[in-house]
Amino acid sequence: MFAVYADHPSPQDPLAALRLGERPDPDIPDGWVRVRMTHASLNRHDLFTLRGITAHPRGLAFPLILGNDGAGLLDDGTPVALYPMLGSPGWRGDETLDPEWSILGEFAQGVFSRFAAVPRRNAVPLPEGLSPLHASVLGTAWLTAWKALFHASGLRPGGTLLVQGASGGMSTALIQLGRAAGFEVFATSRHPVGRELAEKLGAHRVFASGEPLPRKVQAVVDNVGAATWEHSLEWVERGGTVVVTGGTSGMKVSLDLLPLIARQITLRGSIMGSLEDFRAMMRFLAANRVTPEIGRVLPLERAEEAFRDMEQGRTHGKTVFTIRATGDVA
Repeated sequence: MFAVYADHPSPQDPLAALRLGERPDPDIPDGWVRVRMTHASLNRHDLFTLRGITAHPRGLAFPLILGNDGAGLLDDGTPVALYPMLGSPGWRGDETLDPEWSILGEFAQGVFSRFAAVPRRNAVPLPEGLSPLHASVLGTAWLTAWKALFHASGLRPGGTLLVQGASGGMSTALIQLGRAAGFEVFATSRHPVGRELAEKLGAHRVFASGEPLPRKVQAVVDNVGAATWEHSLEWVERGGTVVVTGGTSGMKVSLDLLPLIARQITLRGSIMGSLEDFRAMMRFLAANRVTPEIGRVLPLERAEEAFRDMEQGRTHGKTVFTIRATGDVA
């Protein structure tokens, strides 16, 4: 089957490890199902995989089909979205707290291919009103945004949220979810195009990166990291919360403890979400008619172009690959 994969880690030049070509059809273990992929979305995590970066001590095993998030059809024709988190067979409760958790495209093969294999519980039927195209972007960035907003931030309807870096996939999710949930949403971007996108998606106020805000906010969600860290801490109010979900500009920051203590700021790390979070988010989107922002739709055969744009910071919203049946045998 045609697939997009990495055949070795390349820390300095990730695209040097990117391959497009034939890979074996997946084996289907007991308790797993085959999914005929129709749509899959690109994440920055895919660049990390090309570099060989993982939080797991055992490292990654190559060759490895890339792709964490997608949607497709079971063999009986049921349309499903893929919950990307895998973990210990006997784990119960919040999957993000399982010490053995990983995501599709790390140890299990990913979804940038005609067929994918996932545990049966990870293939979640689509609710009415949610298309496979839009469901394909939900597993990583949107799920992380959901947990950050509805579990980690402490916000209630009417509360004020600051989203740092408005044009990325996670940030667009934060803006759309925050607006639908009744938060007052501020957003920042270093580019005018990003600020225009944030306004289009429902941000109440937009600002250039680092620009002073009209007032402090109750919660900040920051997936940019080093470049926005000081601004996030400066503009959260006393007793407020800064939720950290990523570090696209760098993971190393400095921290002055005195303001943290005196202003009683809560710092929360947050990543992904549980299977129940995933189901709840899909129901929320369908019920509130939220259409996830998609920046570009490309055939999987043009994956190299999309990876290059992501590496060079030219993406606005999520990129979705469509996956054709041509030449494959079901």
